[in-house]
Order: sequence, then structure tokens, then C-alpha cells
Amino acid sequence: MNSDVSTLADWIAASPSTVFFGGAGVSTESGIPDFRGANGFYFQEREIPLETVLSIDFFERHPQAYWEWFHEIYRPVEPNGAHRTLAALEGAGLLDAVITQNIDGLHQRAGSRSVWELHGNWERLVCTSCGTVASLGDAVTVDGDPVPACPSCASQMRPDIVMYGECLDEGVIEAAVSAIARASTLIVAGTSLVVYPAAGLINYFSGDHLVLMNATPTSADAHADLIIREPVGATLDRVMDQLRARGVLPA
Repeated sequence: MNSDVSTLADWIAASPSTVFFGGAGVSTESGIPDFRGANGFYFQEREIPLETVLSIDFFERHPQAYWEWFHEIYRPVEPNGAHRTLAALEGAGLLDAVITQNIDGLHQRAGSRSVWELHGNWERLVCTSCGTVASLGDAVTVDGDPVPACPSCASQMRPDIVMYGECLDEGVIEAAVSAIARASTLIVAGTSLVVYPAAGLINYFSGDHLVLMNATPTSADAHADLIIREPVGATLDRVMDQLRARGVLPA
């Protein structure tokens, strides 16, 4: 483990362009609920598959039921060490971009600025009629109705996330592909690389060092230059310690 961390620190320090690609495992330490593994959620009791609940068809047909589910699973959480470390690396000029499959917005809350959210952000709402964007904290509900109303036109709002049956934002995809294609070091962490098309983006990497940081094997293991099976936050903390010890980052 120590030698792996040292190697990763070497690559980050020397790399002209490092990009981080993260999945659900990056936010685990923040207490983000595991939608697939948690018990007792509203629709599990009714034997409705998660993919159905999270589909645009279900949202349009049953907005009230969708929002009941959303309010049950949503809870505000704080960035963890992984998010803070990535923000610090960006601030020091050692990280060009974060590409995330997560919808929690924790990278931005930790201070990262160059973040590409492949699946959107559940802290944002967008009006289904006029397109007004508002924060979840500013959501307006009436008489206990779980469906938020647009502050501009009073139409219903939806989370600004990519639901099943919808396409990813082309602009976000293009920016993510561009960042990965330019990178000399790509760190892929907290994802088993099974959710497509997002997982396929790492195929655009042709740089020097591909680092996989995940608890279980992934489909890209055979192509990796370094594989780390430790928790993301703890690993990045050790990388930061190494960079500080070498004077790359201030102590």
C-alpha cells in the first residue's frame, strides 16, 4: 500500500495533466444512501424496481409518488476527505478536472471548480415547463404536496438529474471526453465501471498512467498501470501526506 501511494504521488507531482473520474465509492464515507442495497425504502416495500422508479416515464406518470420516494431517501450530507483532497489538488494546480457519476454535488461543496457531472445534481431543480433552475433548498411546496412548484410559473419541478430513459448531456460528455483525452494521468476511483455510457468514457484515455482505485475488480483492471484496493478517502489522504513531505504541497 505504501509503495502504491508513493507511486501515485510521484505521478501526480510529475504529470502535466491529471484527471479524476469517480463513482459512488467516492461518497460512501459521506453517508450517501446505497439506493440498490438499502432496505425499507418506499418502493422496495411495493416491489417496484429501482430502475422503474428512477425512469423519466415513472416520473411523468407518477410525479407525486416519485417525489415521495425522493424525500424519503434524500438527506443532506457533508463532503468527506476524498472530496476535500481533490479540491486541494485542484487548488494547487495538480488536478485539471473531476468527472463524476454521482449526483450529490459534494465535489463543488468541497471547493472543486472544474467538475463535470455526468448524471446531474440532485441539489438542483429545473422546471418542466419554463426551464427555471432553483436549488432544492429553495423548493416551494403547497399544502403538503411533495411535488415542488416552480417559483416563476408554478409548474412542477424535477431534480436536475439524468433519469433512466434519458440521454446524458452532450456538452458534459464532450467536456469529459476532452479532459480524459488530454490527461497524462487518469485516476478512476469508487466505480466498478458497469454503468454505461459513463463508464465507456475512460476508453478515450491514451495517456501515461491509468490508476484504478476500487474495492472490487473492474473491467479495466487489465489495462491499469496501478490498482489500489483501499478506501478512496484514506488513499488520497496518504497521497496528500506524501506530496506535503516532498514539498510539492505546503505542509
